[in-house]
Amino acid sequence: MATGERVAAPSLWPIEARLAALLPDLLVFRKPQGSDPELVTAQGVLLGVHVTGFTALMDRFSLTCKSERDMDKLAHIFSYYISDIVEHVLCFGGDILNITGNVLLALWTVEQNQLSDIITLVAKCSLEIQEKFGIYHTREGQDLQLKIGLSAGRISQFIVGDEQRQYLLVIGRDVDDVQLAHRLAQANEIVLSWNCWKLCEQYMFEVEIMREDEAVKLRDMRIIDPFDFDEHFDKCLDYLPHYRTSADTLRAALDLDPDSALEQTLRKHIMKNLLKKIDEGQPMEYISEFRTVTMVLVSLEFHKTAWMLHLCHLIQEAALYISTVIEKGGGELSRIFMFEKGCMFLCVFGLPGDKKPDECAHALESSSSIFSFCWENLADTKLVSISVTSGPVFCGMVGAIARHEYTVVGPKVSLVARMITAYPGLVSCDEVTYLRSMIPAYNFKKLPEKMMKNISNPGKMYEYLGHRRCIMFGKRHLARERNKNHPLLDREKELEAFQIAQQGCLHEKKGQAVLYKGGKGYGKSQLLAEINFLAQKEGHRVLPLKLKEADSTQCFYAIQTLMAIFFEIDICPAYYRQECLHKQLREMVEERLHCLFNDLFFVKFPLSFRVSHMDDLARQKKVKACIFQVLQKAVRETPLIFLIDEAQYMDAPSWEFLGTFLSSIPIIMVMTLTPTFTLCGWAQHFLQSPQAVLVPISKLAATSLLRMACWELGVVSIPQELQIYLLRRCFGNPLYCEVLCQDLLSKDILLFHDLQKEEEENSKWETLSANAMKSTMYSISPASSEEDQELYVCTVKDDVNLDTVLLPPLLKGRSLKDLKFSCISDAGFPLRLQEELSLPQTELLEFGVPLLREAAWELWPKAQQIALHLECACFLQDLACRCGSCRGGDFVSFHRFAICPTKTSSRTSQFCSYKDTGSVLTQVITDKLQLPSPQDSFQFQTKPSRSQPSRNQEAFASEHCRTEEEFLDQVNRKLAQSSPEKDMLTAKPCHCEEILKLVLSPLTQHCLIIGETTCAFYYLLEAAAAALDLSDNYMAFFYLRKASSLLGQRSAFSFWKKHKVKICQFEEATFCHLRSEVCFNMGQITLAEKLARQALRLLKRNFPWTWFGVLFQTFLEKYWRSCSLSQPPNNPSENKKKLAVLQQRVHCLSLLWQLYNLEATASSRRFACLAALMQKNSAKEFANEAQVVSTYVALSQFSQNVGDREKWLHCEQMAIRKSSLCWFSREGLLATAQLVQALSYTKLCLGHLDFSIKLGFQAHEICRHLKKPALQNLVLSVLFRSAFLKKKFDLCIHVLESQWALISQGHDVLGLACFYSACLDLLLYGRGLLCRPFEECLHFIQRYEDSCILTSQSNVMLGIHSSLAMWFAQDSQWNLFEHHFSKARQLVKRTNASLFGSHGFVRFLECHVLMLQKMPEGVFVHIPPEAHSQTLKYFKEFFTRCVTCPVYHQWVSELKASVMRYGKRESMSLTNIIRPFDTCLTRIWMEGDCPEENNSFEGNLGIQRFDRVADVKDNKDEEEIQECIC
Repeated sequence: MATGERVAAPSLWPIEARLAALLPDLLVFRKPQGSDPELVTAQGVLLGVHVTGFTALMDRFSLTCKSERDMDKLAHIFSYYISDIVEHVLCFGGDILNITGNVLLALWTVEQNQLSDIITLVAKCSLEIQEKFGIYHTREGQDLQLKIGLSAGRISQFIVGDEQRQYLLVIGRDVDDVQLAHRLAQANEIVLSWNCWKLCEQYMFEVEIMREDEAVKLRDMRIIDPFDFDEHFDKCLDYLPHYRTSADTLRAALDLDPDSALEQTLRKHIMKNLLKKIDEGQPMEYISEFRTVTMVLVSLEFHKTAWMLHLCHLIQEAALYISTVIEKGGGELSRIFMFEKGCMFLCVFGLPGDKKPDECAHALESSSSIFSFCWENLADTKLVSISVTSGPVFCGMVGAIARHEYTVVGPKVSLVARMITAYPGLVSCDEVTYLRSMIPAYNFKKLPEKMMKNISNPGKMYEYLGHRRCIMFGKRHLARERNKNHPLLDREKELEAFQIAQQGCLHEKKGQAVLYKGGKGYGKSQLLAEINFLAQKEGHRVLPLKLKEADSTQCFYAIQTLMAIFFEIDICPAYYRQECLHKQLREMVEERLHCLFNDLFFVKFPLSFRVSHMDDLARQKKVKACIFQVLQKAVRETPLIFLIDEAQYMDAPSWEFLGTFLSSIPIIMVMTLTPTFTLCGWAQHFLQSPQAVLVPISKLAATSLLRMACWELGVVSIPQELQIYLLRRCFGNPLYCEVLCQDLLSKDILLFHDLQKEEEENSKWETLSANAMKSTMYSISPASSEEDQELYVCTVKDDVNLDTVLLPPLLKGRSLKDLKFSCISDAGFPLRLQEELSLPQTELLEFGVPLLREAAWELWPKAQQIALHLECACFLQDLACRCGSCRGGDFVSFHRFAICPTKTSSRTSQFCSYKDTGSVLTQVITDKLQLPSPQDSFQFQTKPSRSQPSRNQEAFASEHCRTEEEFLDQVNRKLAQSSPEKDMLTAKPCHCEEILKLVLSPLTQHCLIIGETTCAFYYLLEAAAAALDLSDNYMAFFYLRKASSLLGQRSAFSFWKKHKVKICQFEEATFCHLRSEVCFNMGQITLAEKLARQALRLLKRNFPWTWFGVLFQTFLEKYWRSCSLSQPPNNPSENKKKLAVLQQRVHCLSLLWQLYNLEATASSRRFACLAALMQKNSAKEFANEAQVVSTYVALSQFSQNVGDREKWLHCEQMAIRKSSLCWFSREGLLATAQLVQALSYTKLCLGHLDFSIKLGFQAHEICRHLKKPALQNLVLSVLFRSAFLKKKFDLCIHVLESQWALISQGHDVLGLACFYSACLDLLLYGRGLLCRPFEECLHFIQRYEDSCILTSQSNVMLGIHSSLAMWFAQDSQWNLFEHHFSKARQLVKRTNASLFGSHGFVRFLECHVLMLQKMPEGVFVHIPPEAHSQTLKYFKEFFTRCVTCPVYHQWVSELKASVMRYGKRESMSLTNIIRPFDTCLTRIWMEGDCPEENNSFEGNLGIQRFDRVADVKDNKDEEEIQECIC
């Protein structure tokens, strides 16, 4: 990221000006010199500014920063601070020689007789700098302060380098004096060297003499008449020929005329990668970035007796050699600077364009070569010290617009300088370099820890011994060890190739080679570790070896090491090596030939007469023959396998030798290759062998990658936003996944929650993250298989936005190695357009790897990022609506019409400047999502115009459905149609899910980044509504949590409540309603009720809190409101605004009665009845057929649940009558599906099972096209129950398989509970049919029975616990029977008359009868004895409560009769009804007695009547319910 506009050179500057801004005037205006280096001397004044506290600030940042943006912030602070000082020096005519680390050096070049005047000028400049910038307070608590030194006298300049690259050196005694002066100064002080003091006008200054140090401390200047500093300043300007001539620029060097010769001269002083960016016309702010580099600092200290000219030639010789060596390794000599005793060379590996995979190894090897050269070839060299560090640093421009330099800033830069002082005379490196170099450990020596100034934790240090490296063979090892808790993922095909090679080697008696080829991080080493484990498990002998790049230069190294591993001499002590080898060779090779292995294995067998007469070629052939002989004998005893990791680093002789192996010895060779390397000729020949198989390593599938992430984080499930983050950045690479997970852990971004901890209902929205995560289903097995292990889930901290988390330095550096692009795609809108549409490359270009896009995106300046985000937001806003199949419209109905006019104008103010040009991108996305073009406004689904109805609507509306048969005929006709133009079902499928992922989600991020928080809140509500519409409750919670963070925390007092974002009352109500629905789906019932009430209050529709308020509101709703329904306004806009409010009211009231219906108390039923009545009245105001039908269907369901038979059937009949025009919109089609499902449910409750099955199939067909998983799951649950009662078990299995395919795609815990309840029914009563094993059902219940979702669903849980009790009774596990029966008995009072409640009650009654039968045997410990009269009370309660579910009445009547017979025969023997499956209810099943069903379709639901099975006396509560609902 750029550090700021202060270092941003205007893009219109000519090339000479851009080059001159990077260099001092000393070079720009330098006279042409000869080809030989010359020492040029002049008089001048030097100013050295040292920024203190910066190293300590970097150290503090390195310990506390959590992201790269923190380090970028550090560079931002430093750049702005330095830029002010640079501009001040330029105003006083100074020439900035360099900005090195935290030191700035400036020069005023004048004649000797002008020195005193210039010293006065520079002193005045220094005093002003201390006054203005002497202390800078940072928010981190570390102040930046200045120490300034001045010197004057003879200054020598010397140019070192060659024709390609040159460096300016300023040397001399006065250069040393200025360094000494600012070292002597304390913070906020100015010190003059003794020579400077002698040359100045001493009477002008107030000073303090520092006699011991021969320096002078400047206090102030004496301004006395007739002295006038302005006149003095003008006088000094005459001495400065290159002072600026224009007020528009600070330097005359920037106004030079084009000069090709000057340009070529200046280019030699600038790094090549920086030149490339300048030639490409890139703005300077694009160059600054945060990246991982390796730095090498070379310090040469010379003897004091050396002449200056001689020292210059020594530096020239060293610079040429260092530059050559560093460039070969992929680095660059950045700069050379002098110090008192010598000079330093700063080299950097990994700058833009120079990134290589093994830069740490190259840096160490280059350092060793430089160290040796300087010691051996540079005379008068007193000390050579080299330090190497690796890590993330800021690489970019520091300074002002007129004068800036490319430099590196960061804690690692300070560390590399401190290491030079701490470890002199060595090649030292930090621990990061040591580990990343992958050089064998014996090439290093650990150094003692030392204190370093302003470095709190330098870490371990090592000396690199490359220049004294021991020659020996490598050691056995693989890059990765097999982790038994992390099994190999998605590598079945690769393992199959190895197994085929095993079989081929066994049958053909020839060698087999399997070469796995894949990119870095694809898991090749982990695959070898798995093969190593499998081979050793089967009794094979495995020889593992991992090669490094340096090994490719050693002849026969791979075979040498493999044979050392074979003979087991790689792990034995050196003194025992010969004896060990002798024991191994004794029975295989003649003893007189043992000496052939002396050079190969570093042993000293006596030289035999025969071997002494062999030449080198003969000895090599004999060695190979002996190795063949040894291996042939070995494979006869034990199969042998060679495992070679990173085989591309194998030397050519070893490839040749292995090729001979392949055709003559039955050995299996398994190797890994990285595709970016070019193989030698022998390797190519090896690959062409018929026994060699090249197997490409593919990317990991998304599901496997997420499983890996769970293992890395130690959890069983991760949130969906984290899944999106990982999938977008990993791109199937396991290494990327591992690094990203470790990065998230190190940045403390995640929170971990114990899954087994009992979930409690939460009263605050802000603390629901853990509950939201636990409410989602997880399908990932824990890393360990232990039963008693602790299980965790993780969530992302609320204040963290994963979209803004930067790439880890390791991945960023790796991705930028091959960065080749032509344009930058939007980071928030990652579409693979070129791949999907096969567009020509000339029309559309993008990154080949998303990680490159992410890395490159971080290089863009913030201003350009915001501009691109704004353009993307402008483009996406036209697509942010429902898809074309859904007829457009907002996801929050009429959202844009309901917001205030001021809000609308402000929301589009910044977007209005964007004009769509009909680009290829626009057309591609429009076609992909099948949306109307952005120029066409979408159509809202409102009531059809009565003045000009369409022909189809007019004809269809004339056929109002008066009866159930007419409605079903209408459904059959529509399902039989096949014309897409006439049928909504065969039209284009819904694409709202794609719109949510590719439009709404990125759009919210774009709005947040550009600062349009009001727009962001608007689209977050849209995204949450879309997610709920798609039954994705967690993502809805995710978007609403983001919206909550925009609003800020609420005050404890409502009248003090003040949001960060201004929103209208409708949006606040919608926000409350959406949160309420999310809480309801999560089982947070209390909070859901609170938020629903709050939303209604904001919508000006209060809901009472007391029973008296319920009675009064009921009276109003029944007798006053129904007569005073308001007419819609004539203004269409106002009408839509009112419709938006009504829609939210209907949703809130529907939610309220569902919430109150979960409790079976009389008080809750009163509130539920009132909410249902208010919903009906609000729907009548809506004047929308589809909404009215949906409302009547909901009221029908409510009436059935509370046992109101007449209202139940009446509401269904009303829904049928209102369903005439529902086929002409997707909303109407959804209402039709709900109605068909309700009819199927009704027929099941009435006992008309065949009819119910038929309706279930029709409802399922409609739901399948609508993509409504929640409704589809309900349809399948009802369909299963009908087929189960009809004993169509094959159909039951088919329905459950469809339900499992539907549920497994989402995260629906309640849906899965219904599914497992059905599976238990099938296991108990389906003649042993198995859809899911019982252990899986039990495991699910044990894991989720304490979740808030299931604890709030008493109807479902009653059936589950009763079924589990019956199952354990079947196996005579009476203790477990008691456990689940006790839970069922606690739930039975909380159920209602719904289908699931009645079904659970029936299962409970069966358990109760069984308990009554087994009670005399004393098998129960915790259940108190009960008389059969108590059991009969439960039967009476069933017939009283479940009057609207007569399908079970015959069953329960038979069961009740058996209990009554048992009561009359108390002494009867119970041996014939001991087993659970011998209970009365089960016998009915086995004998085939089914409830009678009325299969005739005559008559409609309005005239159906129930036969009374028992006398039911309505109590007072039920009378109140009847009164409220009428």
